[in-house]
Amino acid sequence: MKARSKRILACVLAGFYGVWFAPLAQAYSFDMIVPDVRQPASISGGSSCPVKAHQLSPAGSIAFRWSTVLNTNPVTIVTQNQTASGQLTEIQQVIAQSMAVWMGVTGTALAAATFAPLTQTTTQNACGSDGVDSICFDQADAAFTPGVLAFTRVIVTDRIGLQVGSSPAATTVGQILDADIYFNPSGSQVAFATPQALPSNPTAYDLESVLTHELGHSLGFSHSAVWSAMMFPFAPAPGTFSGLRPTIQQPDAPLGDDDRTGLRVLYPNPADTLHQGAIRGQIFPANPLALPASPPGVTGVFGTHVVAMDEASGAVMGATMGGWSCTAPGPAQFDGTYEIDALAVGHSYTVYAEP
Repeated sequence: MKARSKRILACVLAGFYGVWFAPLAQAYSFDMIVPDVRQPASISGGSSCPVKAHQLSPAGSIAFRWSTVLNTNPVTIVTQNQTASGQLTEIQQVIAQSMAVWMGVTGTALAAATFAPLTQTTTQNACGSDGVDSICFDQADAAFTPGVLAFTRVIVTDRIGLQVGSSPAATTVGQILDADIYFNPSGSQVAFATPQALPSNPTAYDLESVLTHELGHSLGFSHSAVWSAMMFPFAPAPGTFSGLRPTIQQPDAPLGDDDRTGLRVLYPNPADTLHQGAIRGQIFPANPLALPASPPGVTGVFGTHVVAMDEASGAVMGATMGGWSCTAPGPAQFDGTYEIDALAVGHSYTVYAEP
């Protein structure tokens, strides 16, 4: 995550970063991994088609711990309660509430039971490639270039059976084996405030907004080009927060409809009969000569931001990065194809595409 006016570079290999930066020209997308087809089909799945990064969703399968080591010079996390135990309690409440935002979306396989109880660690450098999902507020890293507020480092498997540290052996391709969230601990102009402390600290960034965004990366999201989405890659301005605060009645209130649709695609609930709609198509250039002569096989426009807007409400319900399709065993075809899934049935949508 970056403050406004900064630029982002996101890469996807065996591991990748999810950072709230200023965006490149990209649409809503999921982080993807290409299976290691050098392995037998029983290990690689037998297809080179890209697979969405994802956590497992059975009860207790997603476990996070957070490091209670907090920087004090400069202060990284500002809390209303200044006692040692009160500060930790206040921060843990924010973490739990941010997790509940993603648990509160209807029509997905994620629920409160999906997450194991949140734990604490006093380890200084708790984040690392150890197979344990961690949140760190006072850990330096080379990724903290100027302007970076927070980032998520995720390790995804390209074959079945792979392990990282203490993680269990992967049972599916694309499984997230480690997801660590880092907050900038050393920026003299950067501090994060809990919701209780934010009104009296207008120069601080909202801890809940930043953490909710980064948790989206830990679930397998990339960024969204939809301004109302939590996964939009700009941080809210200091002293403000994204969207609405979560409530008991609507725990997912901070999310945009684009986030909710994406979560239903990543973690579909077979019992959900409402969000079964899909819009598919292809984007072609008006002038076929605009397509590159090399590499061969490029028959449509790649990198289009395709948006589905509900005609009745005017709300953006979902968007995707268009431009390719893949049918097992692959390879991917750059044919201009787009697909927006998990849309509510019985609605009319306006679809538009932009660079």
